[in-house]
Amino acid sequence: SNKAENICKIMSYTMNMRSKFVNSSLYTHFKSYYNSPVNNESFMNATSATYLEDMHRLWKDDPKNVHASWDIYFRGVESGRPVGSAYVSPPSMSVPVAGGKQRVTATSPAPLTSVGESLNESTVREYLELQSIIQSFRIRGHLAATLDPLNIVRGEHIKSTRMQKFVLRHYKLPKDLNKKYILHNTDYISGGEKSLSVSEILKRLETAYCGSVGVEYMHIGNQDKYEFIRYKFESPGALRSMSPHEKKLILKRLIRASGFEDYLAKKYPSEKRFGLEGGEAMIPALKTAIDTASALGVDIFNIGIAHRGRLNVLANVVRKPLQDIFAQFLPVNIDEQLGSGDVKYHLGTYMERVNSETKRPVVVSVIANPSHLESINPVVIGKTHAERVLIGDTEGNKVWSILIHGDAATTGQGVVYETFHLSELPCYTNHGSIHIIINNQIGFTTDPRVSRTSEYCTEVAKVSSAPIFHVNGDDPEAVCYVMKTATEFKHEFKSDVVVDIVCYRKHGHNEADQPMFTNPFMYKTIQKLKPVYVKYKEELLKHRVIDEEDVREMEKYTSNWLHDGFEKAKSVTLVKARDWLDSPWKNFFTPDKDPLDVPVTGANQEVLSKIGEAVSTPPPNFEIHTGLVRVLRGRKEMMSANKVDWSFGESFAIGSLLEEGYNVRLTGQDVERGTFSHRHHVYHHQSLDHVTYTPLKSLFPGGGTYVVCNSSLSEFGVLGFELGYSMVSPYNLVMWEAQFGDFANSAQIISDQFLSSGESKWARQTGLVVLLPHGMEGQGPEHSSGRPERFLQMSAEPEKPLENMPKQMHLANWFIANPTTPANLFHVLRRQLKLNYRKPLILFTPKSLLRHPEAKSSLEEFTGETM
Repeated sequence: SNKAENICKIMSYTMNMRSKFVNSSLYTHFKSYYNSPVNNESFMNATSATYLEDMHRLWKDDPKNVHASWDIYFRGVESGRPVGSAYVSPPSMSVPVAGGKQRVTATSPAPLTSVGESLNESTVREYLELQSIIQSFRIRGHLAATLDPLNIVRGEHIKSTRMQKFVLRHYKLPKDLNKKYILHNTDYISGGEKSLSVSEILKRLETAYCGSVGVEYMHIGNQDKYEFIRYKFESPGALRSMSPHEKKLILKRLIRASGFEDYLAKKYPSEKRFGLEGGEAMIPALKTAIDTASALGVDIFNIGIAHRGRLNVLANVVRKPLQDIFAQFLPVNIDEQLGSGDVKYHLGTYMERVNSETKRPVVVSVIANPSHLESINPVVIGKTHAERVLIGDTEGNKVWSILIHGDAATTGQGVVYETFHLSELPCYTNHGSIHIIINNQIGFTTDPRVSRTSEYCTEVAKVSSAPIFHVNGDDPEAVCYVMKTATEFKHEFKSDVVVDIVCYRKHGHNEADQPMFTNPFMYKTIQKLKPVYVKYKEELLKHRVIDEEDVREMEKYTSNWLHDGFEKAKSVTLVKARDWLDSPWKNFFTPDKDPLDVPVTGANQEVLSKIGEAVSTPPPNFEIHTGLVRVLRGRKEMMSANKVDWSFGESFAIGSLLEEGYNVRLTGQDVERGTFSHRHHVYHHQSLDHVTYTPLKSLFPGGGTYVVCNSSLSEFGVLGFELGYSMVSPYNLVMWEAQFGDFANSAQIISDQFLSSGESKWARQTGLVVLLPHGMEGQGPEHSSGRPERFLQMSAEPEKPLENMPKQMHLANWFIANPTTPANLFHVLRRQLKLNYRKPLILFTPKSLLRHPEAKSSLEEFTGETM
């Protein structure tokens, strides 16, 4: 890739500079230092600069982290002694050699040097080359990793070629590969050994970076993250350190994953199910992530996944009762009272269970989604964020999101970028998500070599500096080790991490599709492959980790589990949408709440007066803009005249709900001020940077919380996030405002597939409010229309209006309104939380009417029994 080539150029430049150093007079000076007695600071050479910095950082953390000689040296420097005389050698640090000189021993602080000889030009050159090779493995080793189980694109047959091209390149290995070099303690390939031969160093580096796992992490820019990843992969034997119990568990999970797909194929051969065959390792990987996270204290997992492998995840990871899944394949009636339902590979669910490995209770949700790939991503992270806020999980230790992507969609769908971009924004962060890519190396019929520009499908993840672990899906131990490492990384550093499971798709896009039309070479190869569980079973039998009886027991258990679920499904007569609800609201829908009740939405006069005073009074000791001073003065005059404008209608609605204990969230582009400078819910100090004041935020201590924040310049991702946020609690008023009404175009998938039809398909309600500024006020063809005709067209109402308006409202799929007075706005917003059910609200809001003298309301229109 271009980036790899650029890195190569930088490394080449660095090598040239080092070469110039070796040939310079300065080198002679350092050489004399190195070969003279130790107290002449032999370690003070240019090649040791990074190591010196590492030692000093470790010493600053704790002097015991470093050798006593370093402690003495740094104490001397810190006390003001000259750098050249700060070092005092302990007796054990030097060994006499012939000629009265000293040589460094294995306890020397030199970062990497040959054992048993003084420094000379040849040794320095070899050291520099070897150091560059080590770094090259870390930077580009992934390009020579054996990632492709099909052995087509990245197989063993081209490994040596890629190794020479991308890793070893022009570097010259030492002539004597048995020559040993001393390694410093941050070179984890040493495994605690003080020196290694060149051949052993290369062997360990190749194992760490060029085997079944390829690691991309040098783009991160964080030393602690570097060290964490290097330790996890460079430590000898780390990838193959699993216990017999862990290996048996992987096999058991593979057998269940494969058995589930095989059973469905036999029982329902003509049904679409978008099976996971070829990528079954994802199931033990996902379960490993949940096991590991549960052990670290995580309680709630929200999973977003498209159609591929969804049923397998529901059965084996979430542990949805099999009879519920099998019933979806049967000609069973759907409870139409709750809606139309959806195809089985779109459905979500919610399960509370005990994790089998940690014995801790966990909640696992798979969020329902449409066929629009990756559209679920922002919804999942929005739901996760809301649950974190609800339980006070400020650090992201209790609620996690896991997003499962496809390789083609990851590179093709822009919402993936939007989701990554939200990951560290203050009002959107979940302190990272785990991203898993089921990389079956094909998109429907399209080869990745013609569908993406980059080497990998994961380049987008670098926007959030996420480490990327590529792993061969036919090596289940490597897959699970990588997943465990990724989970620990997410927990330790509270940031995104990506696991790219390179696998294949056994069938066509669906089970009825013929892939040989378009991908004959790939599918001839696939037809010759053994399933991954068979390969792994044979490996464990070969190494006597299990015996044939163990295998029979695992297979029998899986067979009985599947047969039992199949038999129970025969007695299912009605598929209930509520059984597939992904976000239940406990104790909200109760028999005593009549859905046809029409609530009173008026508020208390005293509360409104307090709100009016707060939004029209400059805060004390806070320098605001002079223009805003005039705005606040005008507001105070309106309160006195008992005629208030649009900004008051909104503030009254928000403030009164806060006073009653509801939470309110308002986001979108520039919402803090408002596109048309009408809102001003956040004041900015005119002399101090990033100092703000939000008058409604702390107006009612003990009341609800108010979050108002500007979003990134995104519509699809942000509206999806707010939808996910609204799913968590019916007691949150969640609002998204478009900068202009036609900006809703960019978020049309959320409107079409989630808001207008989500309740009918998935029995999921939401009270999300979408604010669309609408009107022909001098903006021309753009930014004028919020396209109300589109939303009206998607409204599910009878052609003839019902005489019973409350019933008609309850049956509607959403509400659409065009309020023209502040009181209209006030009541329609409060009604969102006063009804005994929830519906999306599409509000077409004005422009010139925001300040029009005829578009004002008296305080009496907001109070008492009004509605």
